[in-house]
Amino acid sequence: MVDKKKLLLRQVAHWTQAAARLQQLEDLAAPEAWRGLDEPLARTLRESLLASIARLHGRGHKLIALINQASKNSPLDAIEQDLSAFRKQYFKVETTVDFFTNAINTRTNPEMSAMLRACDYMAEQSMRQLLQPLGYSTPPAFTYITQGRGASILKKDIKLWDRETSSPVAAIKIVRHNLLRPTSLIHESGHQVAHLLNWNKELGDLFRQKLGQFGTELAEIWASWASEIAADTYAFVHTGYAAVTSLHDILIDDSRDAFRFLHGDPHPINYLRVRLNIAFCRVSFGLGHWDELESEWNEKHPISEAPAELQLLLESSIPLLHDIARLCLEYPLQAFRGRSLSHWLSPDRVAINTLEQMARNIGPAMYNSNYWIRNEALRLLAYHGYRLALEPENAHQIMQQQRNWVLQLGNTLTTNHDLSNYKNNKQWHTQHHQNQRLQPN
Repeated sequence: MVDKKKLLLRQVAHWTQAAARLQQLEDLAAPEAWRGLDEPLARTLRESLLASIARLHGRGHKLIALINQASKNSPLDAIEQDLSAFRKQYFKVETTVDFFTNAINTRTNPEMSAMLRACDYMAEQSMRQLLQPLGYSTPPAFTYITQGRGASILKKDIKLWDRETSSPVAAIKIVRHNLLRPTSLIHESGHQVAHLLNWNKELGDLFRQKLGQFGTELAEIWASWASEIAADTYAFVHTGYAAVTSLHDILIDDSRDAFRFLHGDPHPINYLRVRLNIAFCRVSFGLGHWDELESEWNEKHPISEAPAELQLLLESSIPLLHDIARLCLEYPLQAFRGRSLSHWLSPDRVAINTLEQMARNIGPAMYNSNYWIRNEALRLLAYHGYRLALEPENAHQIMQQQRNWVLQLGNTLTTNHDLSNYKNNKQWHTQHHQNQRLQPN
């Protein structure tokens, strides 16, 4: 006859030991990768992951205790159900741990590590410039690189896969092809800011209110795009024309993509999205190079190629783009303490003539002064982005300059990791693993 208690103990032991092995974070992400993080960021990630694992490990030990306490004739059905739930929870925690350790492992190369530290810094700087004057603390940013077309964010405090742990950081994915042109980094930071300020809902309600006179359906569709429009606006006020051209170049596929519309998709129709971003330029800077960009876009994607069912929406929206851009930039919102976004982050800071004047004033120090690189990182990103747009024949040189100052920025952000501390931490965690002292929070 099968000894059900032994069977259950064997299974619980398997998953409890597997949970204990997860705590060996240095086995999952290389020491070099951990050292590629700023020390407070590394500590924040480590503590969050270990806490999640501790809760899981504690559940396993409670199950072992319940099984051992059960008498020979006790029904074990409830314990079997708990075991099933424990096993499922293991995989959820494992997914959480793997997500972060795989992302950390993108920093094993010293150069990539420096680049991503610079991206962490720029993302945090972009958030701080608005959140600090509004009285909010700035979430830590953690960037990682992968393949693909577009960036994304896992916002701070969002529940993770285990449903018990909240993300301790704003984790931002940067795609490899855009590493030296990362205005999308600021778009994703904008998502985090909008989440904190309740900007998305307020902007959506504003679209319903102001566009309702042109049709309820049109107003509702624009309101459904509020979150992506807010993030685009945020990238624009920080990086200006660079954000617009970067978005344009990513989206300039064939007309099937330009006019694709999916109900429930928070992204505007690409055709309207690019033209709205160009309208940001026109509202903020008047006439300029963006007018030629718009002409090229319209020539590439004539509205006549749009599906018939979208014609009315497109034709009704185009005359409103200028006003929608003004709403995004200039309308006072409670999210911004009753002022507009432009009040706190004026687009004038990243106008082309302002950026050119900055370059003349700083001179060669723009590429070798830690002070200027740290304090003007976002405007340097804007400056090189607009130069790439206007001087494609000099793309190699501009990209090299961009790479050099980003690397310098990343290398000046000392991580303060010490190998002896790392070894001590490893010894401490190993001892906990061997003694099975890890307790739930």
